[in-house]
Formats: sequence, structure tokens, C-alpha cells
Amino acid sequence: MSRQAASPAWYRFRATFSRRRGGYLALVLFVGLVGGLAMGAIATARRTQSSYPAFLASTNPSDLSLGTGNYDPDHGAPTGYDPVIVDAIRRLPHVKHVESFAELDAYPLNPDGSWINLSVPVLGSVDGLYFDQDRITVTKGRMANPERTDEIVMSADIAEHFRLHPGSIIPWGFYDNAENPEPGIPAPTQRPHLRIDLHVVGIAVFNNSVVADDIDSGHSMFVLFTPALTRQLTECCTQNSNSSLQLDHGTRDVAAVEASLESLHSGSTAHADIPSIGAAKTERAIKPESIALGVFGLIAALATLLIAGQLIGRLLRSGADELTVLRALGSTPAMAAADGLVGIIGAIVAGSLLAAGVAIALSPLAPIGPVRPLYPTRGIAFDWTVLGGGIFVLVGALSAVGVLFAFRNAPHRVARRSRSVRPRRSVAARTAAAAGLPVPVVTGLLFGLEPGGGRNRVPMRSAILGATLALGVAITTLTFGTSLHALVSRPPLYGWNWTYELGGGGGVGAIPEEKSGALLDADHDVAAWSSIYFASYQLDGQKVPVLGSRPNAKVGPPILSGHALESAHEVVLGAITLAHLHKHVGDTVRVTMGSTTSTELRVVGTATMPTIGVGGSGSGHPTMGEGALLSDELMPEADKDLVGNVPTGPEAILVRLKPSADNASSRRALDKIAADLTLPSNYGVEVISVQRPAEIINYRSMTTTPLYLGAVLAAGAVAALALTLMASVRRRRHDLALLKTLGFTRAQLRAVVACQSTIAVGIGTVIGVPLGIFAGRMLWDLFANEIHAVPRPIVPTATVALIAVGALLVANLVAAIPARTAANTSTTLLLRAD
Repeated sequence: MSRQAASPAWYRFRATFSRRRGGYLALVLFVGLVGGLAMGAIATARRTQSSYPAFLASTNPSDLSLGTGNYDPDHGAPTGYDPVIVDAIRRLPHVKHVESFAELDAYPLNPDGSWINLSVPVLGSVDGLYFDQDRITVTKGRMANPERTDEIVMSADIAEHFRLHPGSIIPWGFYDNAENPEPGIPAPTQRPHLRIDLHVVGIAVFNNSVVADDIDSGHSMFVLFTPALTRQLTECCTQNSNSSLQLDHGTRDVAAVEASLESLHSGSTAHADIPSIGAAKTERAIKPESIALGVFGLIAALATLLIAGQLIGRLLRSGADELTVLRALGSTPAMAAADGLVGIIGAIVAGSLLAAGVAIALSPLAPIGPVRPLYPTRGIAFDWTVLGGGIFVLVGALSAVGVLFAFRNAPHRVARRSRSVRPRRSVAARTAAAAGLPVPVVTGLLFGLEPGGGRNRVPMRSAILGATLALGVAITTLTFGTSLHALVSRPPLYGWNWTYELGGGGGVGAIPEEKSGALLDADHDVAAWSSIYFASYQLDGQKVPVLGSRPNAKVGPPILSGHALESAHEVVLGAITLAHLHKHVGDTVRVTMGSTTSTELRVVGTATMPTIGVGGSGSGHPTMGEGALLSDELMPEADKDLVGNVPTGPEAILVRLKPSADNASSRRALDKIAADLTLPSNYGVEVISVQRPAEIINYRSMTTTPLYLGAVLAAGAVAALALTLMASVRRRRHDLALLKTLGFTRAQLRAVVACQSTIAVGIGTVIGVPLGIFAGRMLWDLFANEIHAVPRPIVPTATVALIAVGALLVANLVAAIPARTAANTSTTLLLRAD
């Protein structure tokens, strides 16, 4: 803006401020509130997505975890904790720090002194694990003092089961391994090696238990004793132990350290878990919430720009008559274009700063999701990337819109356009008139499709745009929300492509093969079944959980690309595993089983891998996107029978029932089959229902979130549409007054207005509904592919039709008030200006 134009513009701003301040205030509030909501949603999405890494970092996490001892008196291991192995690991290259826990042979005691079978890990920190490294998070009460022997913390599940709370006292008995008739199981009459009354001081959670698969959920329960107590018991009362390692360069050193562990020649160190894999899984489980918030923020930002642009255009058009006078008095085109921009740009800047303030005020609501109760730094937060970028976009984009409108609304350009453009009459209105439709309908069509001109120009394009936006947002979020609900309620979409699993001994017990086949084949409700084995192998040097199955098995994970396993020379991978290996369908991978056996397999497909296997083993079982399916013919016999089962057989059988099967009776039949297959050597066979991955568990808690967010956006769009419709009717008051003078009744005037509003919303419906369905399906396909589920979007046709009809009803209800006002307005007052 030149100095010559700036001085008159500033004078005009001061002279007209009192008359235009309502419009400026509306622009400030709209940009501030809706723009602030957009910035706040995007900032919340970013904080939510980074919430688990931030929480995990606050717990001083480990990079590698592995078993370091088991109680085995038959092989000369009288205790489950071996400090020699731990010291050897501590001296390995790249190992920075090692801390351990011992699982104690300990039980709570009844008043008569007998022990209570707890069936959950009873952990003792040997040297500070869970107190400083992999620090547990206390949700109620406080952390136990590591120097005291009489304090204990536990998970909420255990506290609820025993009806305990911080401040409770519970007697506990610790038993000597040498006196046990069976490892870990004291005799009913055995006296404890140590009896102590423990004070429950806190309820806590592990840092890897924020979101867990169903099969891992039971492993989040724990009781934790202090190092001061544990050190007294490591030589007598431990069943097994585990050590957690922090490495010099984090996860980059994992492969090298795992290779070094092999040199220790200790079977107890063979199965190592990588916590970062579980961390990545938790981040994926949280991702849908952050995506939903981010999409909501982007849509809100787009709505801010579109609707604020309409407000700016109206503010500039309201002074069009004055610009004509100024132009006649000799103002230059630059002066005319600058008129009104000072106030508008000032309102944009004020609104953008208000938006930043609103986003900051909303920041304590973040993060949302399962990490929120554990997040270390809740409260006011300043996301300068979002705040700075948001202010820049709002000020830059809306100022550009203001300059563009001011340039177009300059009097000489308006006059030039009016001379070059011939008035066009609506074809629909002429057709309606020729068809003999009632005059109010024809007039309503004319009003709805022709904006008119001059100061009474009607913003019908804004009304149509508003209707399209409202319907598009509503249908998009409805389609996405319905598809999300279908995902969490249909197990085949997330890998559980069967009805039940027969599981042996928690994934390590063998199910008698011949007998199980005969029993399942004789069950008329069973449509198909397949046997599987569980293992973990190296694929191109990376540890991957594996399912072993026969080629062309009748039951298996749903295939996403390529084809299912057809020969022993093929492998099917989860999409995440495929990406980590930097492979594609058709490539080959080398599978290493143990230290001697390896083979090259061709990748023939990707699958939505099910959550199945041995629970609580970190990366030891497949889950959505992770894992491999290969022929069980390739698996060494030792991997098929880890615990020496007799007879041998698969570790699980996947059973698919017929669609016509009665669920209750077929479940009873399978329970009987499981009982018939149960042997002392396989730890019991059980019927297992669908096991959900952590992602699905978390998605179930947010199935209504997209609908709520969409409802808020749609409500905002409907409000903007209502204001636009009211403005369009008010602009037609002059025309309505003329119609009233020509003899239109009040009912006819109301019909004209109703038809005008119906036209705007009807066009918006015709455009917005298909656009919303397309956008919803596209967003769902992107989302499903991102989480590696079966992409099957659901469009609720009946609900979409109801929304479309409802939009037309709302349009008529909104237009009813200004229509009544117009019908009751005196024609003398409206026409006096003419």
C-alpha cells in the first residue's frame, strides 16, 4: 500500500470504525475461535502422537531385555538368579548398564498361614530395575522406598482382586526352592523361609503396559518388592530372572549385542526382547486418535479460511456504494482498493493472535488417549511450530483474500464487469415457468439461482458452498466412523480369520495331532481347521515372530496382497515386517532357524497378521502388520516342542465354524474336545476366543470420536449456512416487498423463501453427499492401509439418506424466521429509499 493511499485509508478507517466495528468484531471472533480450535486440534494431535515416546523417555527405558536364569535343580541350578551370567552380560561390548529382577517364590498368606495361589509375576528388583531403570509409574499412592524391606507396590488388577489400597497391610510368605516338591509350588504345609507384613504404598503400571494385546494383558499384572528385600532372597527363593540392558547407541547396538549373547552359550539368554518394538506398536495404537484430531484441525482450518473469506467479502461489499462516490470525487484506484483494508487486516491480525491464545488455552486437554493419565508434563504447552505456522497461514492467507476482494471490488473494475457481462436468466426457472409450476415456486427458483446485482446482491454461491461443506463433512465423518466401528467389531478385518483357537499350554504345549484331527473332523459344526506352531527366527538378520503352518492350509490370516502360502519355499509377511526388511512381494529373504539351519524363501504375499502366540513375550508373537507365515516343514523339531511334550503336535489349532452353527452349542462341543486333548504334559488345552491387538483395543475406546468431531464441524458448518441463508433472505427483502406490493400473500412469500433455501441446500446435497462418501472411503482406505487391516469401508446408505433429508428440513426451518419477518415487514419502509 503506497503512502498516498495509506493516509486516506487510515482516515476512512477512523471515520467508519463505529459503523463497521460489528463486522470487524465478528471477523475477529470467528478467526480467533474457529481458527484457535483448528490450531488447538493440530497441536493436540502432535502432542498425542508424541505422548508415548515422551512418557517412555521419562522412565529411563531399556534397549534390550532377556532371561538370565531359571530354577532347575535337575541341572545344578538351585536358584533362578545367576549373578555370574549378569556380570558376563555387563562386560559385553556396547552394554552401558544392566539391571535385573528376580521372580520370587512368594505368595500372600491367609490368616491361618496357608498360601494363596496368585498366578501373576511376583517380582523383586535386584539392583534398582523398575525403580530407576524402566521406572514404573505410580498412579495412586507413592513409590516404595528401595531401602526398605516392608514396602510393596502392585498393579491395579491385583489391588482390586484383594481389595487393597495404599495403606493396606498384607502378610507375605517367601519359600525356599530346596524345600519345594515341585519348582515354584510350595507344599500345603510348608513353612515360609521368610514371613513379613508388607505395606502397600502404591498402585503402578509398567512403562510397556499402556496399551497391550489381549494375550499380553494378563502379563501387565505384577507385584514388586524392593531391592532391599530381594537381595536377601536371591540365593534361596527365586524361580527365574530377567535382565534389562541399556546400550551405548540405543537400538542401533541391538544386533551386535544379540550376536555377543550367543557367545555366552547360555540357553537362558536365547530369547531376547526389544522394547522399542513394543514402543512402536503402542505408537501405532495411538495413531488413529492423533490422525482424527489432525484431520479435524485441517478441516476446521479450511472452514476458517472459507467462511472468514466470505465475511471479508461481505465487509468490503458493504462499502461498495461509498467507493463509487469516492471514485467520483477523484480517488485513485489504489485509494479505492485500500479503503476498508486497514480495519480488515487489523481484524485478521487480532483474530489470529486470539486463535493462538485459544490454542494455548486448549493445550491442557492434550494429550488424549491411554497415555494421558501417565503423561509426565500435563498442563499449558506452547507448540511454537503450530502457533507460529497457524498465525502465519491465517494472517497471510486471509490478508491475501482481503487484497484480492478489494482489487476486484474497485469501482472501475465493477463497472467494467457489469458492462461486459450480460445478465443470464436461470434455465431451471424458465423451464419451471414453461411447465406451469406455481408462481411462488418459479420465483423461489429464480431467487435461489440468480444472485441479482448491486447492493442487494445475494450470496447464493456462499450458501451452496456452505451446504456442500456441511453435508460433505458430515458424510465423510459418518463413513469413517462407521468403517471404524465395523473394524473393531469384525475380527476377520484385523487378522482373526477364524472362530476359535484351541491353544495348548499358553502356546508351548503340544496338542495330540492325530486325536485332535479325528475329533474336529467328526464335529459337524466345524467348517475347517488348521494346525500352527509358534517360533521366532531371523529374517535377513532381523528377529521376526513366526507362524508355522502347512501350505494351502484351509484356515489362515487374511491376505492383503499376493497370495497365500502354497509351498515350503514361500513365506507370507506382515506389511510392517516387509517394510522393515526393505523387501517387496516377489523378493527373497533368508530365514535363519537357530545357529545352523537357514534357507532362502520367496515372499509371495502380505497378510493382516493375527495377534496370537505366547503372551507376554514382547516381540515373541505376531500382531497386526508384524510377523511371518512359513511352512512348518521347515521348522526344526526342537522348535516344535520346546518343553518335551509327549505325544508331540501343534501348539494351536485354528477352528472356523460353519455360518449356520449355533455358537453356544458349538462352543460346548469344542470345550469337550479341549478337555479330551488335555494331558499333564501339555499344561492343558483351552478354547480361546478372539484375541484383539492393542490397536483394536484402543480403537474401541474412540469409535465415537470421529463422529463427535464431525458433529462439531458439521454444526459449525450448519451455523455458517444458517447465517448465510438468513443474509440471503434479508438481501431479498427489497424483492419480497415488491412481490408483496404486486399481491403476493404471506403464505406465497414464505413459499418463495422456502424454495430459495431448498435450492441452495439441494444443490449442496447433490454435490456434498457423493463428495463426502468419496472422501470418507478414501480416508478409510488410507487409514486401513496404514494400520495394515483389511481395507473395507462401510457406507451407511440409510443414514446418509436421512442426513440428506434432514438437511433440507433444517434449511426450511432456518429460513422460516427471516421468511416470517419479510412477510410481516411494511412495504412502505422497504421501498421508501427508491
